[in-house]
Amino acid sequence: MRIVGIGASAGGLASFEEFFRNTPCDTGMAFLVVQHLDPTQKALLPELLQRYTDMPVHEAGQNMPIHTNSVYVIPPNRELRVLDGILKLEQPAETRGLRLPINVLFSSLASAQNERAIAVVLSGMGSDGTLGLQAIKATGGLTIVETPDSAQFDAMPKSAIASGCADIVAPAGEIPNRILTYVRRVPEPGKSPHHDRQALRSLTQLDSVLQLLQKHTRHDFSLYKPSTLNRRIERRMAIHGLSDLADYTRYLAANKQEVQLLFRELLIGVTQFFRDPDTWDCLIATALPEQLTEQSTEHMLRAWVVGCSTGEEAYSLAMAYTEAQEATHPGRELNLQIFASDISPEAITVARRGQYPLTIADTVSEARLARFFTRHEHYYQVRPLIRDKVLFATHDVILDPPFTRLDMISCRNLLIYFDVALQRRILPLFHYSLRHNGLLMLGTSETIGRLNHLFAPLKPKLRLYRSKPFQSDRHYDFLLRSFPTMSSMHKEHSVRSSQMPPPEATDSLQSAADNVLLQVYAPAAVVLNADADIVYISGRTGKYLEPAAGKANWNIHAMARKGLREPLYTALRKASEQSESVELAGLPVQTGSGTQAVDVTIQALREPDALKGMTMVVFRDAPQKEASPQRKPASASKSDYAAEIHRYQKEIESLQKQAKHTREELQASNEELQSTNEELQSANEELTTSKEEMQSMNEELQTINTELQTKLDDLALAQSDMQNVLNSIEIAVLFLDQELNVRRYTERAASIISLRESDIGRPLSDLTTSLRYPELQEDARKTLDTLAVNEKQITTTDGRWFSVRIIPYRRLDNVIDGVVITLVDITGSKNLESSLRKHPSA
Repeated sequence: MRIVGIGASAGGLASFEEFFRNTPCDTGMAFLVVQHLDPTQKALLPELLQRYTDMPVHEAGQNMPIHTNSVYVIPPNRELRVLDGILKLEQPAETRGLRLPINVLFSSLASAQNERAIAVVLSGMGSDGTLGLQAIKATGGLTIVETPDSAQFDAMPKSAIASGCADIVAPAGEIPNRILTYVRRVPEPGKSPHHDRQALRSLTQLDSVLQLLQKHTRHDFSLYKPSTLNRRIERRMAIHGLSDLADYTRYLAANKQEVQLLFRELLIGVTQFFRDPDTWDCLIATALPEQLTEQSTEHMLRAWVVGCSTGEEAYSLAMAYTEAQEATHPGRELNLQIFASDISPEAITVARRGQYPLTIADTVSEARLARFFTRHEHYYQVRPLIRDKVLFATHDVILDPPFTRLDMISCRNLLIYFDVALQRRILPLFHYSLRHNGLLMLGTSETIGRLNHLFAPLKPKLRLYRSKPFQSDRHYDFLLRSFPTMSSMHKEHSVRSSQMPPPEATDSLQSAADNVLLQVYAPAAVVLNADADIVYISGRTGKYLEPAAGKANWNIHAMARKGLREPLYTALRKASEQSESVELAGLPVQTGSGTQAVDVTIQALREPDALKGMTMVVFRDAPQKEASPQRKPASASKSDYAAEIHRYQKEIESLQKQAKHTREELQASNEELQSTNEELQSANEELTTSKEEMQSMNEELQTINTELQTKLDDLALAQSDMQNVLNSIEIAVLFLDQELNVRRYTERAASIISLRESDIGRPLSDLTTSLRYPELQEDARKTLDTLAVNEKQITTTDGRWFSVRIIPYRRLDNVIDGVVITLVDITGSKNLESSLRKHPSA
């Protein structure tokens, strides 16, 4: 059974009417309706929707089973979820203010229905439903949005469309037909074997589609499982109403946007934190502690998460390593680098942001949430403790070279989408990338197959493996043949032809000689940017510069060898202030083989434009000076040395003062900015909260106003009906309130009692009547007091007879609120009675 979730806010009643008026009552689907309702008022939505459809409309109840061809409406002050075909109701976390019940429903549908889920966003204000649509989209469900032009309030539809997760955009009245068309073309998984055979027969035609994908995205899907490709392509065809693959191929060729949509469709981004908890528990308790015990403290642990999607798996691995390190070596810093890769740029962008919805609390323990996340109003933010350990990159495991020298690889539920041939090529690649005894973690539906010579099972049921020391010429020959690409499709441009220089460039004698001179005889030099970071290196600079220990630092002050650092600092400052170059001669530099005299030239570059603002530093070895027979007196040498030391000390003191002064200014500025930022953040949060509360209240008022307007229309129609009924009968009726003032009357009553429109509210005693009934007001008061019906036959001044009946006026809530006087003309019957009395024999 397919379940359709429908969400709306302000202006949603009109959209609901259009939707259900055009929905057949035998679709075989269930419809769940969510609207922003006032939590303090009884909802009228179920009875209003019942007017527009023949399907039964129910207010959702706790643990209510879902049946086909039925409509279920969310009750006020509740959140609606779906679990195992049953409705679940929960109290909202927020008593007032911003609530997102549509996101809650759609997210639960994504988990419960996966590819069968269908979500519809109709008219409304705000952005509720957008995140839910993204969850539906990620699981392969159908997402539909009402056209903003047809919605009374277009904020919700526009937000959903802007997120790029809307499969179909159509007016509310056309959406049911689009859903039915889609369902007929893409039936529920496993329920249409004929459809699968028909799809597989068209596999030979997929090459053109895959070539278009590769041309525009560079990614090759030819080695994916045919069933996956057919199902996803068939889904896109159903969305566009196309039945022939050739037609879709032409449509794809003419629409680059559709190529990107199909590309995203083929990427299955289903993931979550600590998916399959048993696997993670074993990893944290056993596998990772063993690995950490075997490694030295200086060893940098390297891990690779393949197909990381939106980053949950990578962050989970970083948390697992952190917890295992604390259990194994408390207090020791974790030296870890995780590479997380995916071919989806959108997924990598989300992963880098490190922000996840509040619903992750369902899968992440409270202790981990408190330690590894920072809670914000609408999301959790991964803390720097974990975020800094993960490096995200766009990477295709089929096309791009792998990361190497790894201690662990996590590739979960990616191989299941590859065919067997590709799996047998990917797994040896993982073995090549892992160190000895490296860990491999696969998904619960994946195995290493026959590659037992490469991996040893650590926990076979949990799909945890260790790499085995296996090397052979055949093995590495296979890997070499797999690089740089495992793609089986024809490439339009050869990598070799695009990277090699043209023949004439290498055949030129002059170019060859210039290259040799530059490489062998040119002095070592570096180009620095404005921050003294090295941006270009020419020649061999290892004699003068060396990488500093710790984190990589390309600043020349950190890399300069002893003897160069202090003179370089002063010379760089001087060179930036003048146009001439600065020359440093005979600087004693400590190299690996002893002390070397070095001449240094520093030149600030002002042209060409590409080098403007940069500085070039050139190093030359100076010839060692021979001992002179006439040496300077020792006292002079010592004096020069002392003067130089004194000058350096003064310069150091000056620099220290400048640094201290700058640090104090920066600290003061930082404190002021931090204070201002906190105030602005506080004010922004207050304004955001107020805005969201006002928006929520406005939506609730819009919904109530729509319902009340509908009720008013119904009342007006009922009043018109009643007025027509009263005017159509030949009975005079007069309605009086508890004070015996005129409330309502019929036209027939106006011919007996002098009544006009302006008499509404006047006492009965003020009215003149043709009835000879002076006790009329007294009898009316008596009926009001005793609730007894009073009936008399009364004559009029013009000789007519009326049966006057006085009864209490009883409201629907059983409250007496006046009297009703009916006057029935019985003149004819009285005349007949009088005639019979005069002529009894007749």
